[in-house]
This record gives sequence, C-alpha cells and structure tokens, in this order.
Amino acid sequence: MKDTTLRDMVESALDYEPSIDAANIGVAVDNGVVTLTGHVATYAQKLTAERVVRGVNGVRGIAQEIEVRDSLGKHIADDEIASRALRIIAWDVTIPSDKIQVKVQKGWVTLSGKVDWYFQRSAAEHAVRKLSGVLGVTNQIIVAPAIVASDVKRRIEEALKRSAEVEASGVTVSVKDSKVTLDGKVRSWRERKSIEQAAWAAPGVASVEDRLVLE
Repeated sequence: MKDTTLRDMVESALDYEPSIDAANIGVAVDNGVVTLTGHVATYAQKLTAERVVRGVNGVRGIAQEIEVRDSLGKHIADDEIASRALRIIAWDVTIPSDKIQVKVQKGWVTLSGKVDWYFQRSAAEHAVRKLSGVLGVTNQIIVAPAIVASDVKRRIEEALKRSAEVEASGVTVSVKDSKVTLDGKVRSWRERKSIEQAAWAAPGVASVEDRLVLE
C-alpha cells in the first residue's frame, strides 16, 4: 500500500472517531510507520487517537508525538488533580482503592500500589487518564497474586481458541513466574491486540512480552 493511501485512511479514521477532535492532529506516513503530531485537549483523546490508528489496516508502526493542551487554557493544580484521581478511583467498586497511591507532578500522574488482578491495575489508569489537567499517566501498580504458571498458560491458550479474531495455531504462549511471552505471526494489529488482551486477562499476569510479528 502506498504511504499516501495509508495517510488518507488514517486521517479518515481519525475524523470518524466521535470522541476526539482530529482538526489539530497531523498525520505523516513513511513506509507504513505513522507519525502523529499536533495537540488534543485531554490525555484520553491522545490515547484514543493512537488506538484508532492501530486499527487501520496497513499500519506497521506508530510514532506518537501528540501534545496535550487544555483548549480553555486553564491550569489545574497538582493537588486538585490528585484529589480528583483518588475520588474517581474510590467510586469504582472494582478497584481496591485502599491499595493504590497517587502522585501528581506538573500534571503527570503516577499510580503505585499492589493489586491481585491486571484489570484492577488497568481500571485505575483508565479512570484517572480522563480527568481534566492530566498530561500523562505512569502506571507502577504491581499485580502480585499467588499463581501457577501452567494454569495461566492453559487459560490463555483456551481464551485464544475461543476468540473469533485470532488464529491461535500461529501463536506460542510461555509463562515464567507472572510474565507471559507471546511468539508467532499475526495477520493484523487488531489480531495482535486481541492476543495481548487475552494474555492480560488471565489471573496473576503482571507483564506481557509481545514478540508477535505482523505477516
């Protein structure tokens, strides 16, 4: 596929996404690698733009250079962001809020603590990245339950076989301690993402090394 064609497809996908304002996002493509520039109003929009681009057929890589700028030019103090982050985490009953700490420095939120499940770690990050004034999130929350590697491997492999979006026969799963390693070839970014999500969804998984290659 020509880079100009892929650029047009990426721009159309961004314009079609209702949750972001694509007017100030620039798109450049070089040999299938998409570079995103410009600015958006929230950190959540920045992440959504990247997710949308990853879903476009033909994209082989992304350079994310979008800045977060408040469209109203207002500044929210770090202590106010921290207070809002703690409140929104406490409101989510799926998150053990007593096990999570929040630090904010110049609009950048750092989450720390220890939870039993990856979805709890992910939910905490998802909650705070939507807040006004947040320029970025570093998620240092640790997933640390007692696990059996063979059981984690079996659960992931079964999940891959159930997925209609995945050709499971081309994927190898290995587990050591709480780290999952994925090897093999996939047909698209979407399939790769589905495989990663299946790995993260297994109980006790603390990290996933994705060595999958696009065919």
